[in-house]
Amino acid sequence: MYQLLQPKISSYELIDSGNFEKLERFGDFILARPEPQAVWDKSLSEETWEKKASAIFRKTKGKDQLSPDERGEWHNLKKMPEKWLMNYEQGGRKYKFKLSLSSFKHVGIFPEQAENWQYIEDKVQKMGIDSPKVLNLFAYTGGASLIAKGNGADVTHVDSIKQTISWARENMDISQLTDIRWVVEDALKFVKREVKRGKKYNGIILDPPAYGRGPDGEKWILEEGINELIKSCLQLIDDENFFFILNLYSMGFSAVIAETIIKQNYPAATNTEMGELVLQDSFQKRLPLGVFYRFASV
Repeated sequence: MYQLLQPKISSYELIDSGNFEKLERFGDFILARPEPQAVWDKSLSEETWEKKASAIFRKTKGKDQLSPDERGEWHNLKKMPEKWLMNYEQGGRKYKFKLSLSSFKHVGIFPEQAENWQYIEDKVQKMGIDSPKVLNLFAYTGGASLIAKGNGADVTHVDSIKQTISWARENMDISQLTDIRWVVEDALKFVKREVKRGKKYNGIILDPPAYGRGPDGEKWILEEGINELIKSCLQLIDDENFFFILNLYSMGFSAVIAETIIKQNYPAATNTEMGELVLQDSFQKRLPLGVFYRFASV
């Protein structure tokens, strides 16, 4: 069944969207930044956006060779700190995320992923085993890693960028968690090595970007590498207790692509779910922010 999953987070709000932008509240601060899928009109005036926003992101000319988005700069409209914290509560546990304005318009968290975080908590708890092993690939600042660890999982967090790993480690520390395993490496290289070692994981979270580079300059292009990566990851799944989550953010990429690759290579997949992650603004406009495919043993 195809689903639209729409999370609700008290510390986050999508205020308005349109004209290829979105206006969002992250904790105490409101930001305006580009959003290529917001093709409709804004509901609020430009003047209102500027009055509400603490900072606005503007693109600059020139593209990074492997980035689908143009680089840009944040322009502060009101006084705000360089870094701030956003609180998140799930399952009775409180988590904290350090947020910051980056030159690629990101701030350190993808709120739409809260639906997958709920899924991770549910599956880890239902396994009924001590310290299930969870692998988080392209793990960014570690939202999924924190949730898995907070529910008792033994977590391996893999990302190719050392600074991002440091950011995720800060999130672990301020969330009062410990002992996540940090790996700075190209995701496909890591997975292939784990396959050779005969390793198995109870949970695999796969969140590949459209474009990227590994720590040694390895080039990643989603449509060229996704088939091999998924096939390799499927070899790491535990035989009895498992969950698998795949997110795809590239515009034009369908969840059906993920479904087809997984069904071809792992026909035993059970309790399958697929669809889109969406956020709804205060004017009931629903903004799609990626597709997902997931399955689990329970």
